[in-house]
Amino acid sequence: MNKPLLSIVMPVYNVAPYLPRCLESLAALEPPADEIIVVDDGSTDDCPRILAEFAPRLPRMRVIRQENGGLSAARNTGLDAARGKYLAFVDSDDFVEPDAYAEALEQAETGQLDMVLFNARYHFEGRQPDRSIYADAPATGIISGREWLRQRLKTGRVLHMVWMHLYRRDFIEANHFRFIPRLIHEDVIWTTEALLATRQVVYLPRISVNYRIPIRNATPAATQKRLEIVIDSSIVNARTQAKLAAGVGADPELHALLSHQLVDGALSIFHLLAKMPDRAVARRKLVSLRSEGFLGLLWRHAGNTAQRRRIARHWLRSCLGGICK
Repeated sequence: MNKPLLSIVMPVYNVAPYLPRCLESLAALEPPADEIIVVDDGSTDDCPRILAEFAPRLPRMRVIRQENGGLSAARNTGLDAARGKYLAFVDSDDFVEPDAYAEALEQAETGQLDMVLFNARYHFEGRQPDRSIYADAPATGIISGREWLRQRLKTGRVLHMVWMHLYRRDFIEANHFRFIPRLIHEDVIWTTEALLATRQVVYLPRISVNYRIPIRNATPAATQKRLEIVIDSSIVNARTQAKLAAGVGADPELHALLSHQLVDGALSIFHLLAKMPDRAVARRKLVSLRSEGFLGLLWRHAGNTAQRRRIARHWLRSCLGGICK
């Protein structure tokens, strides 16, 4: 096949307990994916063995192995290797429905769309009932990505997970979209940029992906390391979102909505600081958020008194060298 219709990019890293179900779901896809690019990002568990065992059932699966570089780097490797007209991402601890992409591909082909958006469900592994991620989003006709983003920002509920979208690969390449290496929550920037750039999208309410919410038990050291990475990533996200908001200055409503999202998301940093096991590191980080101008950035983008009140409280605590309890 000179040009596959659908390429699926799936990073894999130490997810052996969940990988078989994910691969089972990919093997059951109808229509089958024309190309499945698995990027083994330096797994040290049984993932390589599991992938080898599934190879006969997934003849269109290609495994690329690389040194551990993180989720963003693995997705970028998959993007560079993909050849399909359309592209979807799958996380290897999740699993997809058998008809996950059938309607999306049909809509994309019929409407010559850059993106198709669909729904997913939270999968709690039996601890509580699974539920839709978007319970309030109605089906749309063909609209611009900006209009979809505007509608969702008005509701205060926009999800950025890249695996809830089907993309025309030419659209990705024309805009030079790639993920920022080593960034956690990298979907926020990617999805915002994609929606601002795309001319035509459609949203389908169908459940296509099951997003696993596992129980995570981590040591204090591991928790500390992860929180530091998430906070640094959230700072990068907020600064990048500020640039994106500036780019839509001719649309005051969208600028205000993006600014509100920026501040609302960034304020979660202070909750993360409060959870840090290493309190000295947390205090130093809080002070640096003021001295490096991050609190000033949030103040300039705050859209209401409630946000400014919270920013002012954290600014005062940073001056005192304190931290939220």
